[in-house]
Amino acid sequence: VEGAWVGTWRPHRPRGLISAQFTSPGPKYAIPGTTGHLAHNPTKNKAPAYTFRGANPPPAHSCSPGPCYYIQPCVTRTGEHVAPAQHIRGRPEIKTVVTPGPSDYSAEAASKHVFKRPPEQPMAFRHKEVNAGQTPGPGTYTLPRLVGPNTAYTRASPCYSMAGRRKHHGLAEDLTKTPGPAAFPRVGLDVYKTRAPTYTM
Repeated sequence: VEGAWVGTWRPHRPRGLISAQFTSPGPKYAIPGTTGHLAHNPTKNKAPAYTFRGANPPPAHSCSPGPCYYIQPCVTRTGEHVAPAQHIRGRPEIKTVVTPGPSDYSAEAASKHVFKRPPEQPMAFRHKEVNAGQTPGPGTYTLPRLVGPNTAYTRASPCYSMAGRRKHHGLAEDLTKTPGPAAFPRVGLDVYKTRAPTYTM
């Protein structure tokens, strides 16, 4: 830098910015403060902070339903919890009903069910005679058959039945009227073999 000499040195271009070249209140205002809660100096210890709040304004209207809905302290979430107490009241009125006395019952018949006693045979009147002329005769009954497959108490021999000649699949059937191999549709290979991949356009 070309310039005049000032004393024993000559002015030169500074290597960096100098705060004196800018208009600022000074370097002391660039350091964070140590008071307050916000923007506190991180190199300094921060004391506990307390906030002061004013009194809450009175509510505009009462939020309680009133004294008629007051719940007693003895009512808990499981029900009413009170100490045991006896209620004092007058003697209840008893309606007098005419009931049977001890002599109205017969306890003799109950002894046979409570105590052991020997067996006894009751005596009753004779039954009316049955008319013997109304019995069925020997020809009224039918004995089970002994011949055939369905016998009651004997072992049946093998039975064979004779029937006429059938027309279907018989020797007299006209085989020319049956469908030939060409009458049935051809079964695809995908039915009984692995299906090949198909593509659609």
